[in-house]
Amino acid sequence: MLTVDGLNTYYGDSHILRGVSLALPAGTALGLLGRNGMGKTTLIRAIMGYVPAKAGTVAWQGRTVNGHAPEKMARLGIGYVPEGRGVFPNLSVRENLVMSARPGPTGQRDWTFERVLATFPRLAERLEHGGQQLSGGEQQMLSIGRALMTNPLLLILDEATEGLAPLIVAEIWRVIAEIRRSGISTLIVDRNHREVLAHTDQAVVLEKGQVVLAGASATLDQAALGQRLGI
Repeated sequence: MLTVDGLNTYYGDSHILRGVSLALPAGTALGLLGRNGMGKTTLIRAIMGYVPAKAGTVAWQGRTVNGHAPEKMARLGIGYVPEGRGVFPNLSVRENLVMSARPGPTGQRDWTFERVLATFPRLAERLEHGGQQLSGGEQQMLSIGRALMTNPLLLILDEATEGLAPLIVAEIWRVIAEIRRSGISTLIVDRNHREVLAHTDQAVVLEKGQVVLAGASATLDQAALGQRLGI
């Protein structure tokens, strides 16, 4: 479904991604791990079209999509839950969800307004609240729900549990598991490597913009992983 091959990106003169390659088959989950500042968010933003590639390719369903604008990537079927949530503060929960509702690229409408509210009961209780009135955990639920309302083929989650209370974190991971069971492919970035490995098929570790470790999540060398992540 998604293939990244030899990707190189820069911020000004700073070389950030250095020949990154990975593959995410349809219906699978991929974990993206690494310490802070190693290029994980830059890789996601390059996939989504926010950061231009200076070399290498991003391919979606076998077609090169380098240079596509983020809105075009969304229309192709990629849902993006960014770090920082990005909800519209002056819109209500209902409006945040309804404004993003559309069928997926194959016409599928599996994720309806009702299904999102059933998945996130807290949102159902706060439909008329503005985005700025929600707690951090509720905003994260809204951000995920809004992405699901686009009926994506792939959902990218960048630090979806960062800064949240333990009970909310557990709820987010429950929802991630449900999304995975629904057949949506997922690309997950999170600092909790144990949860990432438990909810993915494959995992990739970035260090200084390069892939330094990759493999099946269930069999990844834990000693090597700990060394790379400083744990």
